[in-house]
Amino acid sequence: MKIAVQQAPFDFGAEANAFAAGRKDAGAVVTFTGIVRDLARGDLDRMEIEHYPGMTEKAITAIAEEAVTRWSLKDVLVIHRHGVLEPGDMIMMVATAAPHRVDAFAAAEFLMDYLKSRAPFWKKEVTAGGAEWVDSKDEDEAALGRWAD
Repeated sequence: MKIAVQQAPFDFGAEANAFAAGRKDAGAVVTFTGIVRDLARGDLDRMEIEHYPGMTEKAITAIAEEAVTRWSLKDVLVIHRHGVLEPGDMIMMVATAAPHRVDAFAAAEFLMDYLKSRAPFWKKEVTAGGAEWVDSKDEDEAALGRWAD
C-alpha cells in the first residue's frame, strides 16, 4: 500500500506502470486520476489545497485499510497533491489491484468517494474576483450512502 500526500506533480504513467508491473496476484488494475477542473465560468486562476501533515496521511491510510477489508485487494495506491494547482493539473490518483475487476472497480470508487468527503483537505478556489473556500457538496455526502453497511 502506498499513500502519498505531496506538493510535487506526479507522473501518472510511471505510477500506473510501477503499480501494475510484475503483478501475478491480480487480474485487474483500476486507476483514476482527478484533474483540477476550471469553473463553469472559466475563470479559475488556481486552487489552493491545505492539509495537516501527518493527520491527512493517517486519515487516507484508514480509508485505504477499510477498502482492503471490504474487497479482495492485493494493493492500493493513493496520491493526493496539496499546494497551488492550476486548471488541468493532476490533483490525485487512485489505483487498486484485485484478482477480479469487480473488486478493483468497486474499491476504487469507494476510495474516490471517501477521499472526496473524508480526507482532511481544505480547498480554496482563486479567481480574479477573489478567493472562496470550497464547501462540501450534498451529492458527495450522498455518494457515501451506497457504501453504508
